[in-house]
Formats: sequence, C-alpha cells, structure tokens
Amino acid sequence: MSEFRHHPFTSSSFSRRALIKRASALGPGAALVSSLEAFAAAGGRFPNGSATLHQSPPSIDISGTELKILQWHHFVPVYDSWFSAFVNEWGAANGVKVTLDLIDTGDIPAAFANEIDMGEGHDLIEHIEPLSKFEESVLDLTDLWEETSTRYGDAVNNCRLNSYNPTTEKYYAFCHGYAPTPGNYRKAMWEAVDFPDGPGTYDELLSGGTRIYNEQGIQMGLGMSPEVDSQIVAQAIIRAFGGAIQDENENVTIKSPETIEAVHFMKDLFTHCMTPEVFDWNAASNNQLLAAGQASYIFNGVSAYRNAQEADPDVARDIFFGTPLVGPAGPANAVSTAQAALAYQIPAYSKNPDTAKQFLLHFVENYEAAMLASLLYNLPAFPATAPGLEAALTNDPAGSEPPDKLLVLKDAAAWTVNLGWPGPTNAMMSDAQTTFILSNMMAKAAREEMSVEEAVEEAEKLLNQSADTWRSQGLMGGGQ
Repeated sequence: MSEFRHHPFTSSSFSRRALIKRASALGPGAALVSSLEAFAAAGGRFPNGSATLHQSPPSIDISGTELKILQWHHFVPVYDSWFSAFVNEWGAANGVKVTLDLIDTGDIPAAFANEIDMGEGHDLIEHIEPLSKFEESVLDLTDLWEETSTRYGDAVNNCRLNSYNPTTEKYYAFCHGYAPTPGNYRKAMWEAVDFPDGPGTYDELLSGGTRIYNEQGIQMGLGMSPEVDSQIVAQAIIRAFGGAIQDENENVTIKSPETIEAVHFMKDLFTHCMTPEVFDWNAASNNQLLAAGQASYIFNGVSAYRNAQEADPDVARDIFFGTPLVGPAGPANAVSTAQAALAYQIPAYSKNPDTAKQFLLHFVENYEAAMLASLLYNLPAFPATAPGLEAALTNDPAGSEPPDKLLVLKDAAAWTVNLGWPGPTNAMMSDAQTTFILSNMMAKAAREEMSVEEAVEEAEKLLNQSADTWRSQGLMGGGQ
C-alpha cells in the first residue's frame, strides 16, 4: 500500500497522449517505436503493464514495515508520475506501506534540518546535491555501496565521491545517478556570429555572446542568484580559469589570482551579454528563458531542452549541446559539477533503515526504467544498470533532431566532477551550496557592490569560517 502526496501532475510533450500520436504517425512502422516512446506512450509502463522493469526480491523480510520518502519535484515532471507508480508497485509486492512526499528542491535542506531537530520524519530523503553537512545525523551507507558495487561493478567517480567523506571514512549518502551539465546553445544564433558549433572556449563565449546580444538582442543565461544553477556556473568558471575553492587536502584556496581573473570575466559577461534579471533567478529561470527563445547559452541538464520541446518545438530543434568550455587553465580544467547529484540519505532517526536500503537496491536494479522515465536526465551511477544508455544517446528516442543531439553526454562521466573538486565533497562545500557563497560573490562584483578583490576576500572569509566549524567537529580535513 502506498500514499503519494504532491502537487497535481502536469504532463509534458512526452505524455501518453503525445507519444501515442507520434507512434501512430509511423503507421505500419509503429512496431519500431523505440523503448522510450513505447514506455512513455504507455504512461510510464513496460509491455507487461508495470512501471517496474525488474521485480527484485529483498534479501531480508521487510513485510509489515513502512517506508517514508521525501524528495524533490523532478525537473522532468513525467518522472514523478513514473516514480509514484514504481514505488507503489514495490510496496505492494513486499507488503510495505510507502508514503511519498514531493517538494521543491530548494526546500529540501530546510525540511531535512527540521526533521533532524525533531528527531523524526522520513526514512529516505533525496536532494539534487549531497547534504554532507548533515553527516552526523545520517547513517553510514558503506554496506549499501559495497553491495551495489559487488552486484554492478564500480560506480562513476563523481557519484561515489559525492557520497563519501575521506576524513571520517563514511558514506553519508547514496548517489544513485547524476545529471551532467553541458552547455546548451542556440545554434542559429551562434551561426550568425561565426560559431556554427557554439562556443568552445570562454573567450568565444564572451565574444560571440556579446555580438549576439548587440546584433540580435538575445542575452546569455548564466545566473548569479541564490540558487543551485548559479553555483554550478560560478564553480565551472573558477575551475576553467585555474582557481579552486579548496585543494585536494581541503584547505581553502579560493583567494588566488586565478579566481580573481574568473570573477572579472563573469563581470565582463554580465556587462556585455546579460541583464539584471540574472540576479533574481530561481532554479527554473534559465530553463524558462531558453524555452522562450530568449537565451543564447545556458549551463543546464537536458531538462531545459525537454521543457523547450514542450513549449516551442521550433526553439527545441535549434538547441544544441557542448561539453564544458575551455578556459585559461586548459582542457584538463574544462569540467563541471552535475546539475543534479541524485543523492539519497537515510536519517539516523529512521525507524526502517533496512527497508530503505532494500528499496534502494531495488531502485538501482531498475535504473534503466529511471533513465527512461527521466527522458535521459538521470544517468546511472552504475553504468551496468542501464545498458541502453549509449544507444539512446545516439538515437534519442524522445525525438531529437538530429537524433544524435545528446551524444555529447556519452562521455559525461569524464568531465563531470564531484562537488568540491579537486578536494572531497565535504560539509564546507555543502554550506557553500546552501548559503550560495560563490554565486553571491559573483553577483556582488558584477553589480559593483564590492570590488572583485573584496568579493573574493569575503567568500574566502565565509568559507574559512565554515571550514573551521566542521574541522572542530572532526568532519573535515585541511587547515594547513
């Protein structure tokens, strides 16, 4: 038995009705409709009528228990509908009463903190980044990582590192998948300024973006606001210029000539290519700007593109993707954190931790279904669990034109790094994400509320304050 609580589901262009219409257009060739189209056309169901690909039996008796899940509204809405059916089927098959609560992703950290204070709440909590600052209040999931690695082989590096604290040697999270952050660009706009394949470097981003803004009146969509995408942008630019928030040993290193150069660059981007609205965005704003045809370039997962496919197919056909841009530090530093590091945590107050772990093992076993339901937004932590991924990226079953538009994501694991790279994903980085230290630094310099140097110094001070707190609790290394 399951209970599902969230806002009413809003269908997208990949709804059952839309995909049945598309499949019908194939006439006699309808049998060749791809697995994703057939899956979505059936309302997120496989040929047997189930949302579940593999009904994997639990290794222990969990019948009669409960499982309460809190997670974020997925950026691809059809995923939420599939997941509710999936978890309901698992609960029914195993005699587990399941409750699923969905809230906006930005509300997850505060909701989790509130439950920790109360000492009660959900058994599983998922966010789009690992909340490592809650490490002392969650279970060590080393046993779960060992079991999944035994079953499916090694996980991709960013997912493993986004779950592990080398100082405490604890797996405080289970990052089951990730959504990489490619560049999303409007091909026609960039062709008009002599970059038919979009920008490949930050110099090209500035020069081409400036021409597009001046000649076509279309701005760039790189945020500097208190939300997660703006944090991703700030980190990518800092790394590309050779800076780093911390080093491999968890010492704060943000105050450097390289970071100062990166912040100057972001200020130039704002001056030449953007408008003040980028200071007030939420996590959906750059998606909406792109889908409305009013952005030349953004950093985002494929959810922005999927939304554009629904809102304006003509715009969507003109959206293409590129790997992270190369800056002064060269190709080795052309990396990005995931737009979503899909991490579950089990709170220490959970009354059903074994049930939660059994569900996660079942979920990973069914990751091909999760990948399909997310319209290729969720990429697997364990590649063996989604053997159809490369074929889907080569010939996008959700109707990309050209069909291999998403093939750039094939090697995403190589250029997607953990939060905190080149150091570990620690509580200081969790603080930086939830208090928006880096995007605020960029915004204050761009708006000339502070000089670039002052903005970097303030960020350094805040990061060191956070680091000192967590080092004093034994949760973070460094300090030398």
